[in-house]
Amino acid sequence: MNTLSGTVGLARALSKLGRCSRAEGERLIRAGRVRVGGQVVTDPLRRVHPETAAISVDGVTVDRAASVYLVLNKPRGLVTTRDDPQARVTVYDCVDDPTLPFVAPVGRLDKASEGLLLLTNDTRWAARLTDPAAHVDKTYHVQVAGLPDDAVLARLRAGVDELATGERLTAKRIDLLRTGSRSSHWLELVLDEGRNRQIRRLLAVEGLEVKRLIRVAVGALALGDLPKGAWRHLTPSEVRALG
Repeated sequence: MNTLSGTVGLARALSKLGRCSRAEGERLIRAGRVRVGGQVVTDPLRRVHPETAAISVDGVTVDRAASVYLVLNKPRGLVTTRDDPQARVTVYDCVDDPTLPFVAPVGRLDKASEGLLLLTNDTRWAARLTDPAAHVDKTYHVQVAGLPDDAVLARLRAGVDELATGERLTAKRIDLLRTGSRSSHWLELVLDEGRNRQIRRLLAVEGLEVKRLIRVAVGALALGDLPKGAWRHLTPSEVRALG
């Protein structure tokens, strides 16, 4: 029988319990501020069962926080991380309510992208939502320089090969959303998988420069009129619909 079944590293346990990020947990542990069963532990990889281990930080018992599910309208220019070595502004500068437990992003939006970003402390719910096998649709509105004609759109819809990597890049759906000035137009793209900078790389193969990239929906959850930089709690029905 595997005696480590259900256990995780101590730093990860602190994250799963909603106390802090894993990186912050590692710092707390190495500083000698974390105890397990009353004993100081300085190894972030020490295996524990987060549901049953008696964990404390600075003498305060760490209990599992109530599950929290948030949607944020991420502004462009923010990085999707808790701990940034370059001290850049992060999405946590928007989610600054001291009553919230630690929440982690469900997937990512790069610094230049904006729009709907989910955050939660429910790691199982997040894992189900980001599982590639789940094929959860993510809808984006993308402003591009130039007007992609029917031939370009047909090639993009069929999938393109990125020469630098040999990778096949595709989207579930690509439509011309609206035309603007002669120098820029908007596309709507739907992805059901997540690859690094997938949309930018896909469009770049056809010479289309992305000027703005906004995630407007995840599954049936739409960004709606949530102001830029603002967040709200998901309703129970929204949580169930997504996960």
